Amino acid sequence: MRISDVLRVKGASVATITPETSVAGLLTELAVHNIGAMVVVSADGLQGIVSERDVVRGLHEVGADLLRRPVADIMTTVVATCAPDDSVDSLSALMTTNRVRHVPVVVDGRLRGIVSIGDVVKTRMEELEREQQRLQDYITQG
Repeated sequence: MRISDVLRVKGASVATITPETSVAGLLTELAVHNIGAMVVVSADGLQGIVSERDVVRGLHEVGADLLRRPVADIMTTVVATCAPDDSVDSLSALMTTNRVRHVPVVVDGRLRGIVSIGDVVKTRMEELEREQQRLQDYITQG
């Protein structure tokens, strides 16, 4: 299965935020969209990604003053990305190797979607269910 298949099912919309947005503003957007990370973009394109983990680490290091600081202060700027033609298997390996839970989908430098570890797990479960059904059909049909 390819990343494009995952996006076809879940949709390609991506919640984004600018580097200048405050961390408090980020938290509001995460809550509104019920998500764990946002892609950081500017007029120049993809700038980074920021997650709940980044906020927790920042709060631990800086304290409550972090909430007034810009997202640029805590975002990850070296972002692991994937392409629509990549396999879900390769994305799983990328997520494991880089210890990330959200990977933007990029084509020619442009953001085309995002895939989370939850999307990968859901895809795997659906594949296993289909395989189980095929085996069950094979056994019962003789």
